[in-house]
Amino acid sequence: MADPQCRPCVRDPSVRTNHGAGARPGREDAGCGPRARTSRTGARPPPASAAHTGRGIVLTTFRELGLLPETAEALEAVGIIEAFPIQEMTLPVALSGHDVIGQAKTGTGKTLGFGLPIIDRVRVLADVDAGRTTAAELPSSPQALVVVPTRELCTQVTNDLQTAGKVRNVRVLAIYGGRAYEPQVEALQKGVDVVVGTPGRLLDLARQRKLDLSAVRCLVLDEADEMLDLGFLPDVEKIMTMLPAKRQTMLFSATMPGQVISLARRYMSQPTHIRAAAPDDTGATVASVEQHIFRAHSLDKVELVSRILQAEGRGLAMIFCRTKRTAADVADQLTQRGFAAGAVHGDLGQGAREQALRAFRNGKVDVLVCTDVAARGIDVEGVTHVMNYQCPEDEKTYLHRIGRTGRAGASGTAVTLVDWDDMPRWALINKALSLGLGEPEETYSTSPHLYELLHIAPGTKGVLPRADRTRAGLGAEAIEDLGEPGGGRKSADRGATGRGGRDGGGRGDSRRPAAAEAPAEEARPRRERSRRRTRGGAADAVQVVETVGTAAAAPVAEAPADAVTAVTEETAPHRQGRRGRGDGGDPRRDPHRRGTGRRDPRS
Repeated sequence: MADPQCRPCVRDPSVRTNHGAGARPGREDAGCGPRARTSRTGARPPPASAAHTGRGIVLTTFRELGLLPETAEALEAVGIIEAFPIQEMTLPVALSGHDVIGQAKTGTGKTLGFGLPIIDRVRVLADVDAGRTTAAELPSSPQALVVVPTRELCTQVTNDLQTAGKVRNVRVLAIYGGRAYEPQVEALQKGVDVVVGTPGRLLDLARQRKLDLSAVRCLVLDEADEMLDLGFLPDVEKIMTMLPAKRQTMLFSATMPGQVISLARRYMSQPTHIRAAAPDDTGATVASVEQHIFRAHSLDKVELVSRILQAEGRGLAMIFCRTKRTAADVADQLTQRGFAAGAVHGDLGQGAREQALRAFRNGKVDVLVCTDVAARGIDVEGVTHVMNYQCPEDEKTYLHRIGRTGRAGASGTAVTLVDWDDMPRWALINKALSLGLGEPEETYSTSPHLYELLHIAPGTKGVLPRADRTRAGLGAEAIEDLGEPGGGRKSADRGATGRGGRDGGGRGDSRRPAAAEAPAEEARPRRERSRRRTRGGAADAVQVVETVGTAAAAPVAEAPADAVTAVTEETAPHRQGRRGRGDGGDPRRDPHRRGTGRRDPRS
């Protein structure tokens, strides 16, 4: 029952709110009870001043939702004016300081749903000039913390927050592994308002007392279900114990497993659970994404993918693989076929991963082959096709993978290639998501229905014509020196460059020059050996004098002959033929080699 004095009920009768005994009339923020739960299930009547998007959906502008004028101005500068359902429902609750559990499909604007309240609630120098605070009230340590599971998502969230806080000059810092500590520590010392980071690096800096969390007033856990899958929840709980007890906590994710809900109950105070969806979007996946499932043979997949990449109207494309080795191999083969392809997977250094993502965003590369590290947080405009080269592990992975296209109301195409061995796994995904796609049709690169369904021109081959090779390629994007552990050697040795060695910005750039290696080679300890063999005795005697030292070390005087201890074959392994044997070189211990080499004189 709607409360006439409750602002959400008056604005939106389709929002179901629990009005309990503890309801406080006149509360203008998030609902009407101490344990309010909010969920969006149907369409709502449009506000008087709403803006139409042209798709039949009426959205409210950010200025009407009560954001600061500077924040709204920063969003309008990049063409963001209207709010999506998750943003419209979350902002009034979050701006009032209440805890929020936000749940919405991937690609529907969850980042700004929690990011805009953070930007508006932090106090910066611009607020002193505007009279909203005083200089004495400005804290010197971070005021908000956003915890994310992956490095790629960390970069994405940081960019979005920097865009929203550009006019007020809100200082946002990304902290994640794979980069040098020193630049991050220096930025913290200069002063930061919002920190976005992965659990491991955040915990390291906090334990070293480089990151002060005592002034954090707002905590956000983004993609909490992924942190659960990656085993990060223990680290997250340790971080939460370092925060002030009085704070606002927001938890956002597309799916909410039981353990994530348990975490919310332990560390959140009377949270408002908001589940949002567009009125015309009722399925588990985004309605604007066209989904195709094919049963394909593993030896024909690269040829099949090469022809799909030449479909009519294809823009940027992402190809997801289950393993790192497969992702690297597919990227190599597509490059050899003439496509501008890059790879993102865990075997690459952070510099190489960011190089590929920058090239993809800038259009120098139009095919990104990646593992599930890029299944979340990659929000690139113009991605029209997403392909699952290998069947996803579960339904959550499938949702996040195909969610890289059809974002913010755009349309897209998702293609999943299922091996014969993966048919049971796909059946579970199809059932869990209620997709109703049925059994995949057996498909090859020459199947007529493939050309018809995906709008591929007849006669298309698996090699991109030279006339269509217009992209600059991965080599046009330089690798940034991030101060990675190991000097970036991991990026070069494991294929950060790319794919075919044509980019010129990989192996040669990340290795140290030969001149720098020479002094280290000269300083390496040298081992000098002098051997003298005598065969006139009763047993073979071997004298070995070894000296270890540098070139400038003093020579070791040779011991007198009578002071040299004879070492026989009985007390030491044979020194000839030791290479390649696992028995220490003693032929008597190898029954297959008895009678070969030198024989013991007593045998």
